[in-house]
Amino acid sequence: MATDAMPLDTHTTGMPTHEGDLSIEAHGMEPIPEAARYGSVTRLFTVWFTPNLVPAAFFIGTLVTLDFLKLGFVTSILAIVVGNVVGSAIVGLLSTMGPKTGMAQLPLARLPFGKSIVLPGLLNWFSTIGWDGINSLFGALAITLLIPAIPFWLALVVIVACQGALGIFGYEAIHQFEKYAAIALAIMFVILTISIAGKGDTSLADGFSGIDQIGAFIAYVAIVASFVLAWSLYASDYSRYLPVDTSPSRVFWYTLLGMALASGWLEILGLLVAGQATGGESSDTIFTVLGGSGNIIAMLAMVAIAVGTVAVNAMNDYTGSLSLQAAGLRIKRIYSAAIVAVLGFIFTLYLNAKSDFAGNFTNFLLFISYWITPFVGVVLADWWLRGRRADASRLVRYSALPTGIAGLVALVVGFLVGIPFQNSSLGYAWGGPFNYVTATYLHGADLAYYVGGIVAAVVYWLGTRQSMPKEAESVPAPADAG
Repeated sequence: MATDAMPLDTHTTGMPTHEGDLSIEAHGMEPIPEAARYGSVTRLFTVWFTPNLVPAAFFIGTLVTLDFLKLGFVTSILAIVVGNVVGSAIVGLLSTMGPKTGMAQLPLARLPFGKSIVLPGLLNWFSTIGWDGINSLFGALAITLLIPAIPFWLALVVIVACQGALGIFGYEAIHQFEKYAAIALAIMFVILTISIAGKGDTSLADGFSGIDQIGAFIAYVAIVASFVLAWSLYASDYSRYLPVDTSPSRVFWYTLLGMALASGWLEILGLLVAGQATGGESSDTIFTVLGGSGNIIAMLAMVAIAVGTVAVNAMNDYTGSLSLQAAGLRIKRIYSAAIVAVLGFIFTLYLNAKSDFAGNFTNFLLFISYWITPFVGVVLADWWLRGRRADASRLVRYSALPTGIAGLVALVVGFLVGIPFQNSSLGYAWGGPFNYVTATYLHGADLAYYVGGIVAAVVYWLGTRQSMPKEAESVPAPADAG
């Protein structure tokens, strides 16, 4: 199944050449040559701000009333801030790799994983389809609430067609859409914030005390962080065209701020109406809280949700296409992006037929994220061992890659060691004494993200520090090494 990727292109054919160039990006996962680099680093703020202004973030804010959380208003605010900063900081670190290497995140992960990139590449491809399905459910329902005469499946077709087109056109089209949508959505959500604030409830009190409260707090931080951590696998996809001398510190901060501000904003709005949420799909919750049919603010909210859904799913389709190439499959990026959109459409129809959306959403969010921190741990350990520089041109041919067994072993070990610390059905089944401690004394606090990521990084570091290729030292670092 895994074969050589497309040949390395050292010219600018098939690539956007400047901001506003909306030609179809035929270029795939190969490094972007320095001669083809362009763009302002400030666009990283909007490319991460817009896709996080989505109902999924709002929905996370409503989860605080669940039986295993029962967090008060102030405690929830603190958890939202901590979770977003921690998760967004990791994405910011990974985003700095784009200008230095010219490569997207999963293709660049061939450095530590070699041929073993097949596993994380396919896992992320499936994850992007899953996120397409979750987000499209919100967006399609928003359209049916806006125009009741439109059936759900037709509303879904509209969403998928728009996002699929952006995913196919690629990098520059996505950046342009996110840039202008950020302005429109910010205005809309300011209006919505004013309206929701008048109906919000800040009287929520903590339902637990002592160690139980600490456990509930950690559990909610994990849920919040998992939402933005999922972007770790997309990070350098949207910075790889930036000039090689772009300041890493600016890449980091624009990424962190765009992501944390948007997701935190929507989560706090969800928190304000958590007591009015029914556990169902959040587009309907927002619509009801704002007055329902005939209310101009409620109608405006549905437009914002539909636009936000297109914004986030276009990035899923684009990253999914690069992940499939990273796994070694010989398929053009534009076709792969279209496949992700179509499969996401099918998954949305499946989700729409299911009950207990709150439970299904929470389980999905946690489950698809457990392998991400071990993956990130391996990638960051490898990056630091290489002195934060690498020759990406040797990553193009799959057949020339090393086995990458050290990276794969570290990822698997990190994931397995993290299982006893999961607040999930798998964690409770396999947790043994460790899970007994977290469930009994820490109120089910989910420590798997932290444990898995740290263990994977340590295992990889100890296993490869003596054998790390010395040729990486000869690759010049940018003037500003951050």
